Amino acid sequence: MVLLAAAICTKNGRCIISRQFVEMTRSRIEGLLAAFPKLMNTGNQHTFVETESVRYVYQPLEKMYMVLITTKNSNILEDLETLRLFSRVIPEYCRVIDETDIQEHAFDLIFAFDEVVALGYRESVNLAQIRTFTEMDSHEEKVFMAVRKSQEDETKAAMKRKAKELQQMRRDQHRGGRMGGMGSYGGGMSSMKMGGEIAQTLPPEPVKSKVIPSRITGKAMKLGAKSKDVDNFVDKLISEGETVRSSSAKSKKSDVAKTVVPSALTESVHIRLEEKLSITAGRDGDLEQMTLLGICMLRVSDDQFGCIKVQMANALDKGCTIQTPPTVDKKAFLSNSIIGLKSADKPFPTKQDVGILKWRLQSSDESLIPLTINCWPNDNGSGGCDVNIEYELQQDELELVDVAISIPVPSGVGAPNVSEVDGDFKHDSRKNILEWCLPVINSSNTTGSMEFSIPGSPDDFFPINVSFHATKRLFTGIEVGHVEFAQGGSPVKFSTETALLVDKYEIV
Repeated sequence: MVLLAAAICTKNGRCIISRQFVEMTRSRIEGLLAAFPKLMNTGNQHTFVETESVRYVYQPLEKMYMVLITTKNSNILEDLETLRLFSRVIPEYCRVIDETDIQEHAFDLIFAFDEVVALGYRESVNLAQIRTFTEMDSHEEKVFMAVRKSQEDETKAAMKRKAKELQQMRRDQHRGGRMGGMGSYGGGMSSMKMGGEIAQTLPPEPVKSKVIPSRITGKAMKLGAKSKDVDNFVDKLISEGETVRSSSAKSKKSDVAKTVVPSALTESVHIRLEEKLSITAGRDGDLEQMTLLGICMLRVSDDQFGCIKVQMANALDKGCTIQTPPTVDKKAFLSNSIIGLKSADKPFPTKQDVGILKWRLQSSDESLIPLTINCWPNDNGSGGCDVNIEYELQQDELELVDVAISIPVPSGVGAPNVSEVDGDFKHDSRKNILEWCLPVINSSNTTGSMEFSIPGSPDDFFPINVSFHATKRLFTGIEVGHVEFAQGGSPVKFSTETALLVDKYEIV
């Protein structure tokens, strides 16, 4: 069997990553992948298609394909076995199998692909061996790093001792200078001024070091200094109503998709539950499409807690489609909502995030929308619109944080006249957006409204985009009940982290 290439591509054949195992140009592999979707026959259940020169063996991965390109004389059974191994490698590095996550872990995936296939031929390896090979754990490297760290610590200690010695020398010199000044001061006490007045004693002059003036009169270049042009540009942006943040402020504003638990609060067994929500709704209140993707990640940082079982709560509510990895005992999960490996004596991988559960919810039921947005633009008869927009929290158990409702407004007509608002708002004149900001929406403030007037037509205020996140509770209510050892059933201390995020929320 000669395997030409292994690639992950989109439904329309656009290549995300590709690893060629024989000499092949980039244009050649892109052409083969671009032709792949056109060869597929939707009426058949096959997982391979052929051309005159190559064979495509593929497997769907949500919105993408895992594709192997082989020669036509290769063994199709070995091709399928290799394809299954490639498909099992991807979840080991990608938490959510989408285009962004695959691009972030592209090099990790390519290194793993090289462990599966070498020079076009399949290697006799399994998933555990691939994980071990790619980690490249070296005892010699650990010893070298330990020796290097001890040398650095010794050097730092020597530097501190030397700094203390220099500081003590400066103090002794300063003390000696003050004593010399006191002697001259005592001699001056007996001096008298003319006219019979008692002379006032003057304090000794401080010892001044002689400063040699520099001959260079030009100004040196200062790295990081702001020029006058930059300051003028920033002032102009501020005068136009643009909010200008410094680089430090930008670094502090982290992505809400990555809620971080402090290390002091993280136990040896840490579980992260994350849901991403995608909603497209109509301006009349109808729900066109709602998709929710959830994942549960387990991280074990201590080898003694590897053999454990996780008891989930509310795991089968709200009609979600549940998926577990092949290594997890699916029967135990379906009957008792317990996540554990099929072999009780086999531990979970340590010091890495492992996906142990996925769920998916897709619906057009309007009652499932967590936050409804109702926008009413009315023509006031004078070339403008009176816009009334309100929100309503339909899931009272949720607490939404950093809610931002972005409403497009016409350009070139000035800022809108906001007459009433619950919360805060800001107008971006460069992007032509009125952003309604609410720090928290929960059961204590389930509804709110904003009214404003601006010249324009009713269609100018759509589409509306909404963003928020929640960290106290997930939309589906899935949570971790308890964690225990697989053998014996004694409880294990654990920490959890939850995040409900908005991938897209649009009212069109």
